[in-house]
Amino acid sequence: MNSKCLITLVLCFFISFNYAQNNTYKISGKVVSADEQLPLESATIYLETVTDSTLISYTISDKNGVFLLEGKSIFKQCNLTVSYLGYQPFVTTIDLEKGGADLKSISMKAANELDAVLIKSRAPVTIKKDTLEFNVSSFKTKQDATVEDLLKELPGVEVDEEGNISINGKPVSEILVNGKPFFGDDATIATRNLTKEIIEKVQIVDTKSQAQAYAGEDGDQTSKTINLTISEENNKGHFGRLAAGYGTDDRYEFAGLYNYFNNDRRVSVLAGGNNINSPGFSFGEIQKMFGNASFMSVSSNGSFNIDGRSFGGGDGIVTSSNIGANYADVISKGVDISADYFNSNSNSENETVTNRETILPDDRFFSNSRSSDLTDNQNHSVNARLDIKIDSTLLLNIRPAFSYGQSQASSLSSAESFNSNNELINTSSAENFSDNQRRNFSNRVDLTKRLGNKGSSLRFGFNTAFNTADDEIFLQSEALFQDANQEDVIRNQFTQRDETFNDLGVNVTFRQALIAKKLFLSLAYEYTNNRRENQNSTFDFNEISQDFDVFNTDLSSDFTNTNTVSKPSIGLQYRVDKFSANFNIGYVNRTLGNSDQLRPDLSLNRRFDAIEMNSYVNYNLSESAYVYVNYRLSNRPPSINQLQPFQNVNNPLNIITGNPELNPTNSHDVSFSYTNYDWQSGSGFYSYLNFSTQTDDVVTKSVIDENLVRTTTYENVNGNYNVYGDVSWGKKATLDSLRTIKFNFGAFTTFRNAVNFNNEVKYNSTNLTVSPRVGFTFNWKDLFELRPNYSLNLTENKFDLEAIDNQSFVSHTLRLATATFLPKKFEWRNDIAFNYNPNVADGFQRSAWFWNSTVAYSFMKDKAILTLKIYDLLNQNTNARRVANGDFIQDTESTVLRQYFMLSFSWKFNTLGKKGDTSGGDFIFYD
Repeated sequence: MNSKCLITLVLCFFISFNYAQNNTYKISGKVVSADEQLPLESATIYLETVTDSTLISYTISDKNGVFLLEGKSIFKQCNLTVSYLGYQPFVTTIDLEKGGADLKSISMKAANELDAVLIKSRAPVTIKKDTLEFNVSSFKTKQDATVEDLLKELPGVEVDEEGNISINGKPVSEILVNGKPFFGDDATIATRNLTKEIIEKVQIVDTKSQAQAYAGEDGDQTSKTINLTISEENNKGHFGRLAAGYGTDDRYEFAGLYNYFNNDRRVSVLAGGNNINSPGFSFGEIQKMFGNASFMSVSSNGSFNIDGRSFGGGDGIVTSSNIGANYADVISKGVDISADYFNSNSNSENETVTNRETILPDDRFFSNSRSSDLTDNQNHSVNARLDIKIDSTLLLNIRPAFSYGQSQASSLSSAESFNSNNELINTSSAENFSDNQRRNFSNRVDLTKRLGNKGSSLRFGFNTAFNTADDEIFLQSEALFQDANQEDVIRNQFTQRDETFNDLGVNVTFRQALIAKKLFLSLAYEYTNNRRENQNSTFDFNEISQDFDVFNTDLSSDFTNTNTVSKPSIGLQYRVDKFSANFNIGYVNRTLGNSDQLRPDLSLNRRFDAIEMNSYVNYNLSESAYVYVNYRLSNRPPSINQLQPFQNVNNPLNIITGNPELNPTNSHDVSFSYTNYDWQSGSGFYSYLNFSTQTDDVVTKSVIDENLVRTTTYENVNGNYNVYGDVSWGKKATLDSLRTIKFNFGAFTTFRNAVNFNNEVKYNSTNLTVSPRVGFTFNWKDLFELRPNYSLNLTENKFDLEAIDNQSFVSHTLRLATATFLPKKFEWRNDIAFNYNPNVADGFQRSAWFWNSTVAYSFMKDKAILTLKIYDLLNQNTNARRVANGDFIQDTESTVLRQYFMLSFSWKFNTLGKKGDTSGGDFIFYD
């Protein structure tokens, strides 16, 4: 890293703390209702400038209605507003030069219906009964920010490098735009393509299906849904952006997004492509540099990950292109429709080198392998949603989906294995080419009927799925043994594989209110029937006819699998303002069947009966703090492949045979979470703990002979359990009107006890992983931003077999992100990561610096951005990694994307709003 750059950053950081000329203020009070003088919890109190209503600071009243605002500001006078849902806002002017004010008791008058319609709150945060709502204009972001950039600024919201979102530790499972889906289930299409400027509110609720919401049922307590609302004035017109970039080594990217909004009608079209391993739709602007590869991380086994792409994990270099369209509309009163089409194409190339040490109870052996893979994929998908409100009490939801995929793959591989004396035991090689097609259709129908006005309901669901797959595979391989008594295996084969999968499911739920809108009794019944037909026909090459016409029975199969489940259940749900609880118990009757046309004696039919339970308790200590406890008993049957006593010899070095005597696995899971975001201090705390134990867990059981040929089957074991915990804390501090600093600390730990087999010897192993992380973000408005963070990963594996040594692994990751906003119209961003993994074997790279740098210039009234970016500035990108398990240690290195320079141009257009304003995102914000 350039020493001058570091010195400049340190000097700026030091000088920033000497910035003065600020008024220190302290504003306190208590919010109560005017009629009953009761405290109002979760009222929003915010401070704005007098001249242009720019937000300075805000807070939320506690359970006693008390609030405190304190900080520094360059302004002399400001307006203070107190906002609470259903009440008229309270507004007063505060003299900051006098140090603020003690407002004592603030009486809020109830708003009548007309007031509720006319008053449009500017409060940065509004807490409703089951909804947390953020006012977008109150939160500062970089220019031309996307929704993902916005979410990163919201309190309690975390967005990782892959675009996964969590809110107070709970994952976000769905993103809606004005209550409707945007390109199916891929949330990143909305968050990384829609710009902040069109969004008015961000609403956060517990995840519910429309049928659950309509019936008044509780949603998923463990996940969240984000709804992005667009203001009425911004809901008519079109907007979008176009971008393209080209760089050294013929690296390129292009992307485009067009949206047309006309009240309830919405049309969106997007397209993109690149050969820089981008997940897609990278517009090349500033923080989205290098196809969203802003950060680099290393896992406990040493593999590298760049924004969700495991470069060290074998993904290689990917060239991709995508195109899609989305349509949503209200076609008549009570009839909503939405549909989308998406097409993606990708081509990947990868080369991998692997060294592996396999540990046996009384010996060990070593394998070295190389592989080269080329893959080409084409996928089409269509999704639709139709919601029909037949009358005020009856709702019909229809969800059809169709996808078609085609892929071609070719690979070359070779391997050699040695015993502990370094003597060659066997060699193998393979050349494989495959061509496959996939067709999938599914449809779900829900019909929900409200019964009375106490919360009772009747819900009927019906779902179907029809999937087919056709594969053609050409294989030339050989496994050669040094032992003259062991027969070599040489193959030249063609395989035709045809597979169909049909799924039928029906469920009925009756919900009776025992106490109106508080206590409910639920009676439910589920029935599913899955049927899979597989015909695998393998033909050896005939030297006489020069064709693949010799049927190979040993490598062929023709079977039909069925999985039928019948499950009645009963449950109780209780819900009041701050407390909710649920208990549900069901009886599962499952039948697994297999009919083998080639081997009738191997056909089987097994029946499994089990009890399943699910219960939770959720208690809201306040509007920002809650405790959640959950217990789940689930039953997982062994798969047909694990049960069927068919000897699979597709891999001559690993022969697999099922075990028809396997029992299903019962899993007991207990989880606890506590979350608290303290609006008064601007700090948030999240903790999660889970304990899971399994009985009759299914594990592999292998025996390796003197020629290193593995024979594998499956066995039930008891004693497997694992504990997982995660904790995080963050706090935002306001230094003055221009400078803020945000601290964050977290740590997760896992402990797993596993029972396995090694060459028929049963053993016990434990795995302990501890990974603390710490970082902070310093922001000086319109000058620079600094974001350093560090993470440490400690892993310890212990075994009760003397032949297997205990193992300890340590890896370090240090990251530094900087952003400089001077001179005006320029942005210079750097993302630097240092990874150190001392555990990999000699010959593999143990440490590397990874530095991306971008300079962007905006012009044409910020409608256009010109970007120069450098990927892997130091040219040290690597992916060496070590994986350790109970009976092996493996070092791997594979293809990664290397250094390139790229010049990109981006242009946006927007006619939304009264005047088609396109300057969104440039909000002035003091905190």
